[in-house]
Parts: sequence; structure tokens; C-alpha cells
Amino acid sequence: MENQRAKSGRATIHDVAAVAGVSISTASKALNNTGRMGDETRERVKRAAAEIGFRPNALAKGLLSNRTFTIGLLTNDTYGRFTLPVMAGITEALVDHGVSVFLCTIEDDPALGKVHVDALLDKHVDGIIASGKRIDRRLPVDLSNLPVPVIYAFTEGAPGSVTFCADDYQGAALAVEWLQGLGRSRIAHVTGPESFVSVRERAKAYRDLAGDGLPVMYGTWSEAWGHRAVAQLWSVAGAKPDAIFCGNDQIARAVVDALRERGVRVPEDVSVVGFDNWEIVAAQTRPPLTTVDMNLKALGREAGLTVLALAEGRSVDPGIRTLPCELIVRQSCGGSPDR
Repeated sequence: MENQRAKSGRATIHDVAAVAGVSISTASKALNNTGRMGDETRERVKRAAAEIGFRPNALAKGLLSNRTFTIGLLTNDTYGRFTLPVMAGITEALVDHGVSVFLCTIEDDPALGKVHVDALLDKHVDGIIASGKRIDRRLPVDLSNLPVPVIYAFTEGAPGSVTFCADDYQGAALAVEWLQGLGRSRIAHVTGPESFVSVRERAKAYRDLAGDGLPVMYGTWSEAWGHRAVAQLWSVAGAKPDAIFCGNDQIARAVVDALRERGVRVPEDVSVVGFDNWEIVAAQTRPPLTTVDMNLKALGREAGLTVLALAEGRSVDPGIRTLPCELIVRQSCGGSPDR
């Protein structure tokens, strides 16, 4: 057995069978959770496999199941702001199932998208997950009528597909309710372009909870807009906001800086809350930024498990599935998780 293992450089099913004291057929069935045998025998085989570091041959496993144990992830989010946490969740969900993920960035180029789709199909991937930069735009490539399952995560899906997205309304409600719980009554909302459905959903939650006392301030996803918004708010006569809920963390960081430049203390005078929980921005803001986390990693896990279920032939109901957001409390709003 040692000679055989030395030649191949890895443990084989023959080694597992010898260590467990069973036939090769029994060892194979035990590791694949098939066949009829006692629980003790099945567990003994699995312990033996773990002890000698046995890993099933992916090619042989694929031939038996008519699968390649690979998934393709397509995205036009070349910066990776949204796709990287989604991919982390997908990988986390699939690694224990022996499934690998191919990441293909297609920018906004339909021709490049088709090249990547064709390449993934040539590799006989078990499924494809499409992810993007916003939930109300499709990737610039046709993913309908493919011979493999397609799941959408943080991008617009095709009719009759399974699509995962964050609950923007619920996330915005968390932010506004938290500020109100701190006693803030003049809450401003500085956000991105109104053309984004996520912006409209967050603005709706803000309006439903904070009322019409202050106008929603639509702009760009930039720090420059955050500075201009504060300038506009502080140029108007009368009472100033005692809290500002921002549409993303970049805007929020600029709002904090602009307030500091005017001698306005954060959080003592004005509480500030962002959206996205982009760690590189939120944690480095001074004071650190309270913000809404869209739980994109959890979204990726759900997408990964769903495409796996479809690849295994299980039935999955189509539709849009929204996952709840979470408020990450830091010092910029003056509150703490315990209030």
C-alpha cells in the first residue's frame, strides 16, 4: 500500500479500503453515501479516508455524476465592490461540496460577455451565477436558454429566474429608526441618482418614517456630492439637521468631513449614518461610520446553494428573494448597540 501511495503521490480508494478493512466497493459506496451498510461501517471508512488524507478524484467523480463540480461567476463589477463579497459567500457555500468557482469579468462589453459564456459552457460548468453593480440592470450578455442553471445575485434577472438582492427598504428603515431612537428629529437624506431603484426604495423608507420635513437630496455616488450637499444644507436659513442618513459610505465620509470643516461635531451635534458597510471607507472615517450592511456575503451563500440545488436536479421556485440588511453601529451616530 505504501509503495502504491508513493507512486501516485496521493492516497487512493484502495488505501482507504485497506485501512478500514472493507472492500473497495464498500469504501466507494461509503464515501459517496450510497449503498446499504451499517452506520458504523460508513463512519469507519470516512475516518480512514480522513486519517490518510484521501481526496476523491474530481474527474472520476464527475464521470460518475455527469457533473464537473465547477460554477461560473459572471460580473461587470470590475472594481469588485459588490462582487467580491458575493463571491466570498458563494465560495464559502460551495467549498464543502467540492465545487470550484470561475470568476469572469465582462465589464460592459457584450462581445466579451459572450466569449466568457461560451468558454464556461465549453468547460461544462454545472451552473452560472450572474452578479453586477446594481439590482436594476442586466448584464450585457444573453443568459436565457442556456443548457445550465443560471442564478442572479445583485443584478436584474431574466423572467422566471431566481434572483437574490438586498432589502433596501428594510435597510434604510433600520437607519432612520435608529436615528429616531437616539432622539434625532430633523433627519436629512443625502443619496445617489434617483434613476437607481435602490435609491428610490431607500428614499421611500426615509419618507415613510421621517416625513416630508426635509427634501430628499439626490446626487451622484461621490464624495464631492457629499461636500456639496452639506454646503447646500448649511446655506439655508433656519434650523439645521441633527442627523444625516446617506445613500452610501462614500457620501457619508464626505458629509462627516464637510461638517467637521464647519465646526459641526459628529456625533454630538449631527449623527451620520451611511449605507453599504464598505469597510475600507466606514472603518477609516473619523469618527468611524455607522452604516447599513447589505449582507452580500450571505446573499452569495444563498445564491451558491441555490445553483448547487439546481445542478443536482432539485426543484427551486423562481422569483426575487430579498435578504435583510443589518445596521453596523459605530461612533458616527453617538449610539451603541445597547442604546
